[in-house]
Amino acid sequence: MPTVRKATTKDIPRILELLVQVDMVHHNGRPDIFKGPATKYDSAELKEIIACDHTPVFVCEDNNTVVGHAFCIHKQVLNDSVLTDIKTLYIDDICVDENCRGKQIGKSLYDYVINYAKENDYYNVTLNVWSCNPGAMKFYQAMGMVPQKVGMEVIL
Repeated sequence: MPTVRKATTKDIPRILELLVQVDMVHHNGRPDIFKGPATKYDSAELKEIIACDHTPVFVCEDNNTVVGHAFCIHKQVLNDSVLTDIKTLYIDDICVDENCRGKQIGKSLYDYVINYAKENDYYNVTLNVWSCNPGAMKFYQAMGMVPQKVGMEVIL
């Protein structure tokens, strides 16, 4: 049975492998934007992210192997002239190993993030999903998420 826990620095090599998988999904969908294969963070950055209370990282383990991760970021704008002071937990990156999909690992990670947010008095959980990844969009909708805003473009 997969278990979710807070990431440690021992998880960094495996997290880096998963970050390449995330990048390649985006690269394959939008090679005009995403380089591939690449990672959005290096080992040193991951050490800092894992150590910081405002950027919790969770991993899902199955048979002592990390098979998924969720990077989160605490966001709150205070005393803004337009926005309220709500506290948001933003999912910066979520990944399930491509060889382990369909085994409820993504749901386990997502549920863990939701419970963490509830326990820590967040108002909402948000994330961005690329249109070139319809499987992710379908997954998040199945989890009960709804669009909050839509980013649009025109390529010139």
